[in-house]
Amino acid sequence: MRNRLAKISVWTIALLVMINTAVAQPKENETHQFSVQQAVEYGMKNSVQVKNALLDIKKTQQVNREYTALALPQFSGSANINDYVAIPTTLLPGQFFGGASGTYVPVKFGTKYSATGSINLDQTLFDGQVFIGLQARSTNLKLSQINAEVTQEAINANIQKIYYQLVIGKMQMAKIDANIDLLEKLLHDTKEIYKNGFAEQLDVDKTTVALTNVQTEKVKVQNTLDAGNASLKFLMGMPQKDALVLTDTLTEQNIKEDLLDDVYNYKDRKEVQALELANKLNAYNVRRYKLSYIPSLSAFASYSKNAQRTKFDIFDFSQQWFTTSVIGLRLNVPIFDGFTKDARMKQAKIDFQKTTNLLDNFKENVDMEVKQTKDKLKSAILTIDAQRKNMELAESVYNQTKKKYEQGLGSNTEINTAWKDLQVAQSDYYAALYDAIIAKVDYHKAIGKLQ
Repeated sequence: MRNRLAKISVWTIALLVMINTAVAQPKENETHQFSVQQAVEYGMKNSVQVKNALLDIKKTQQVNREYTALALPQFSGSANINDYVAIPTTLLPGQFFGGASGTYVPVKFGTKYSATGSINLDQTLFDGQVFIGLQARSTNLKLSQINAEVTQEAINANIQKIYYQLVIGKMQMAKIDANIDLLEKLLHDTKEIYKNGFAEQLDVDKTTVALTNVQTEKVKVQNTLDAGNASLKFLMGMPQKDALVLTDTLTEQNIKEDLLDDVYNYKDRKEVQALELANKLNAYNVRRYKLSYIPSLSAFASYSKNAQRTKFDIFDFSQQWFTTSVIGLRLNVPIFDGFTKDARMKQAKIDFQKTTNLLDNFKENVDMEVKQTKDKLKSAILTIDAQRKNMELAESVYNQTKKKYEQGLGSNTEINTAWKDLQVAQSDYYAALYDAIIAKVDYHKAIGKLQ
């Protein structure tokens, strides 16, 4: 029996060790393959800024509960025990005891020990400020929700911008790899021509320098991509140890499709919705201070038990406790507060006017944003077409120059010049792609149609 128990104990310990080891095992790094839309969705769930914006909604819900509580019954209880070290003295007229008029006799009333326990109820029946607070609850919550959507939209736009920047960087990296292949072949051919006596060592050196420059450029672009990848993960709320693979590609057709017309509505902008709600809350505030001039009415009730003892036997409930109960109405009539309410109401009116001004100004800002982003998008699309043609022409010039050089009809200087022109054309083309996709994101955001 002991051996069996020993075996069971050994297996139990082994099982516990395995479980603890599994629990303590660090989580393996995950690999995420995301389209731009999946990256945005991930960011909406994990971004710290979005999380805090959603927490603000929950906080507003609790603030609304405070307003609701003001209209609900308020119960309170109290208890106290008193030990009169010196019982209070009261002066009674001496006439009560047959004394002369104008004289007083000191008398002590009460007992050394007393205790009181009470339950109190207060219920607001009418209070203008409470009434307005209850009306403003839904607007306050809606404003918090719209503010969260403003944050989400900003995160969305930034994620898309960095995502497409990385996509274009990958395209540029592929072109750099192709250029390295071209230069390696050119270097090989130049060395062969040099061996046959039709080129100089200087030609070999120039081509080697060009190849080294492109390889160095590849390292710089890769570092930029790594930094951008880290920034994108940080913005999305993704652990840096996880791998992020971008699955979307970008073409000129992607940029040119889904371009919207000139019609837009101010209310499609979350910021406009937020300002309108803020203005509505300021209007509620003005009404709240106006109603503070109106009397408020509340009901109250109280029930208490009181004990008087000459000895400290308060908790001897066999002795008598005296009951007091009361119900009533309380009318509070504001008469003069030194113009405090007037000052607060005027401040609320000023806040209302400021928000109105901000709303009008933001609508003008929307008009400006739409025009600027639209013009920039049009210009960027035209630039893409021009830079693509320029890049194709530069590639053709380079290929023709290279053939001439290989046939001994051109110089190394010509091919180096053609190569530099090709690099510039390629760089300008990718810059035009990036400008266009950023302009498209900004344009959609400006008209309130960011996907």
